[in-house]
Amino acid sequence: MQTLVALIIATSVLVIIPGPNVALIVANSLQYGFRMGVMTVLGTTAGAALQLAFVVGGLIAVIEVVASALTWIRMAGVVYLIWLGIHTWRKPATDLAKIEAVPRMFVRGCLLAAMNPKTLVFNAAFLPQFVGDGSAGEFALVGGVFLGVLFIGDVAWALFASTARSILGRYSHWRNRVAGVFLTAAGIGLALSRRA
Repeated sequence: MQTLVALIIATSVLVIIPGPNVALIVANSLQYGFRMGVMTVLGTTAGAALQLAFVVGGLIAVIEVVASALTWIRMAGVVYLIWLGIHTWRKPATDLAKIEAVPRMFVRGCLLAAMNPKTLVFNAAFLPQFVGDGSAGEFALVGGVFLGVLFIGDVAWALFASTARSILGRYSHWRNRVAGVFLTAAGIGLALSRRA
C-alpha cells in the first residue's frame, strides 16, 4: 500500500510539470473547449499505455533496433505540431460559438505521447521501482495507477485551459496566439526529447 501511495505522489509531481503532452492538451482546450481537451487527454493516455505495453513486454530492445525510424517519425510530429502552432497563431479571431471541434484530437494526443522516446526510457526506469515481485498482476496494478493519475492530472490541465478559454472569449485574437504558442511548445518539447 505504501508503494502505491509513493507512486501516486511521484506521478502527481510529474503531471504538475508541463511537457509536450500538457502543451497539446492546453492548446486544444483553449482552441476547442473542454470536451476536445478531454479527447486529447484520452489520446495521450492511450499513447502512454502503448509505451507501458512496450516496457512491460520488454520491447525496449525492439525500439532500440528501430530507433532511427522512431526518430524520423518523431521529427515528422515535431514539424506538424510547429506548423499547427504557426497556423493557429495566424488564424483570424473567431467567435467561440462558431468554432467546430476537430475529431482528430484523440489521434494527435496518442501519437504525441507514443512518439516521445524520452518518456519511454523514463517509464522503463521509473515504474519498475514500484513493482515488488515482478508479477504480471503487479505490473498491471502499477501501470493502471500510473495511467489513472496521468489521466486525472491531464483532465485538470484541460479544465484549467478551458476555463481560461472562456475568459479569453472576448479576446479571440489572444486565444489563438496562446493556443499557437502551446502547440509550438509541444513541437519543440518533442524535438528536445532525445533518446537516452
